[in-house]
Amino acid sequence: MVIHSYGTRFNYLSGQIALYYAVFYTYVLLSAVDNNFYVGYTKNLTKRLSEHNSRKVKSTKNRIPFKVVYYEVCYNQADALHREKYLKSSYGKRYIKNRLKNYLANKI
Repeated sequence: MVIHSYGTRFNYLSGQIALYYAVFYTYVLLSAVDNNFYVGYTKNLTKRLSEHNSRKVKSTKNRIPFKVVYYEVCYNQADALHREKYLKSSYGKRYIKNRLKNYLANKI
């Protein structure tokens, strides 16, 4: 499979062309140290989690380890940033707690 710079993907085995979309992840991490959330956005969720857990992120280096407890996919960076800001607001924090209600109840 080849990804062309102009946003298409061509599969040589099947001969099909598909549009390629860059994705952004808005994510929520849970700290094992203080059981508080951290919200952010990134293009590479696996790499970003690794950066958090290897103390490369100044704001979270004293709260490791983290695990991803929630994420959303956006096809536009502005949408991901808007969603991150919402999840950091009081309404967004309430949304996350309600969305993860069963997970958080079973964790305790």
